[in-house]
Amino acid sequence: MRLVHVGLASVNTTVGAFGANVDRALGLAQDMAKAGVTIAVFNEQLVGGYPQEDLVQWQAFVDRQWVELERFAKQTAALPTVFCVGVGLAHQGLRYNCAAVVAGGVVQGLVPKEKLPTYNVFYEGRTFARGAPGLDERHRGVPFGDQLFAFDFGVVGLEVCEDLWSADGPIRRRTYSGAELICNLSASPFRLGVEGTRREMISTRAGDHQCTIAYVNQVGAQDGLVFDGGGFINQNGRMAFELPRFTQGWGGAVVDLDRTLRLRTENTTWRDDQQTWARTAKPVPVRKIEVTTRREGLRYPVPASKSFFLPAAAPTQTPRERYAEDLLDALSLGIGDYYEKTRAFSRLGIALSGGRDSLLTLLIAHRWASRAKVPIETFYMPTRYSSQGTHDAAALIASELGVRFTVLSIDEAFERELAATRTMLGGSTEPTPITMQNVQARLRAQRMWNWANSSGGLFLQTGNMSEKAVGYTTVGGDLMGALAVISNVPKTVVMFLLDYLFEKHGYRGISAVIARPAGPELAHDQVGEAELMPFPILDACFHLFAGEKLSPGDVLEAVAAIFPEVPRATLSGYVRKFVKLFTQSIYKWVQSPISLHVGTLDLDRERALQLPVVTSTEW
Repeated sequence: MRLVHVGLASVNTTVGAFGANVDRALGLAQDMAKAGVTIAVFNEQLVGGYPQEDLVQWQAFVDRQWVELERFAKQTAALPTVFCVGVGLAHQGLRYNCAAVVAGGVVQGLVPKEKLPTYNVFYEGRTFARGAPGLDERHRGVPFGDQLFAFDFGVVGLEVCEDLWSADGPIRRRTYSGAELICNLSASPFRLGVEGTRREMISTRAGDHQCTIAYVNQVGAQDGLVFDGGGFINQNGRMAFELPRFTQGWGGAVVDLDRTLRLRTENTTWRDDQQTWARTAKPVPVRKIEVTTRREGLRYPVPASKSFFLPAAAPTQTPRERYAEDLLDALSLGIGDYYEKTRAFSRLGIALSGGRDSLLTLLIAHRWASRAKVPIETFYMPTRYSSQGTHDAAALIASELGVRFTVLSIDEAFERELAATRTMLGGSTEPTPITMQNVQARLRAQRMWNWANSSGGLFLQTGNMSEKAVGYTTVGGDLMGALAVISNVPKTVVMFLLDYLFEKHGYRGISAVIARPAGPELAHDQVGEAELMPFPILDACFHLFAGEKLSPGDVLEAVAAIFPEVPRATLSGYVRKFVKLFTQSIYKWVQSPISLHVGTLDLDRERALQLPVVTSTEW
């Protein structure tokens, strides 16, 4: 047996906080060494934080990372553990996203990332250069390029995040060249369902390439991106360990690398493919690292059940619970890290309307703030159109959560603004009904900004993605805030989460809100679905048109299959209405605040769905 204790360490980093990031890593490194970890894998861009975006164009920003990497090496010199650390560097005028091998107090080697994603929320191809097969150079005297590392316990290959997501990634030539353990340093943002995708992808890669994969992901939020952390150790297609998500920390497992080699000899397909490749390809060079690791006392890995034949215990969460908890964890982490890492705020503030969106935003904020001991203040700002029911629902949930609740009417200010608008119109023209609605929303936003400026509060924007997509929101009003919490959460998911939270916690305030039709109460008897369309149909149109990029005609065919009970003529009208509102509303949603990304389809022009503001729909 060749037993190796593999450790995975997920660190909550902040971009540019070099010293603090390395300090966190050093604490985990000490803990892993004490626990007998042979090789420890940290996340991508550990030193500088991720994503660094255009900050890497500043030479001083890149140079400082090397200083901290050397400090990490120096302070771990006495530890009998090999460390894999994510770092950025500048080499011959180019910037590289690298995995560094640190052992014996020395940076032993640097392996640059090859696959640079430039899709969805990623922009790495804009700033970083790609590693390449056969790259063999030196950076500050350290071997830099496509290489493997031979330790006293086995041969290790390093790669960074996207390298593993490509079926044609460097793992193929590196395992064919002798790598037994592939360490992937990752910073993969949370997206609904991505954890299952990662699990399947890693199992597939480990099985296809007959190797052991140690994968670890960054945890924490940076601007609007949320990283759920976690990690996997997978041996030749069989999962050996899973690191908990949404928390900083480490964990690991013992693997027998002799088993990995034995499975290679048994797999004739892998063996034949390797031999075919070796006839024409140049092997990746293997650098021998003269350090001694500590592996005495390691025991053969056995299942928790102590049976190699019986299945593992069933998961404790249902798929519905897992979906809801993942989404709520991601959103609350996004709020918490934005609040803590900006270091600009003293409390959270929400304009609580008594409706679904502000209620869900409050519940998500409370999920984090109750643990962090951060105060939340809520404000109910009624006009003549506000009902007693929404007031009572807002007051009830605020009381149940124990947050400050202030009622402050804007009706008098509403009258003054209408009078001012009439004057601006020359006195002979009345403000339009839409203007009258928007005036109320803007007054509320103005007062929230005044409160935020005076109190140091973080003003949370509460709008959802469905209504934002079709412009059912007010520029300068409910579209405004410092951080948009649920602006990438569809309305149907808002309703789903509220149902789930009511079942879990039993808050009467939730029941009081969802008992009423959804509407902004900016006019008499206003109901959102009556003014737009049923939200399930709206969300279906949104997904099909903006997500799947279907033509309006194809969208109609799809929604007709989803909602056969609705007359086709009615659905056709809904589709035309959606496409018109969506394309006409881009100018609105590009002005919204930073939003938390939680899905594969987000309304964020700088990050995800990049559409021109001025466009025609002739096509």
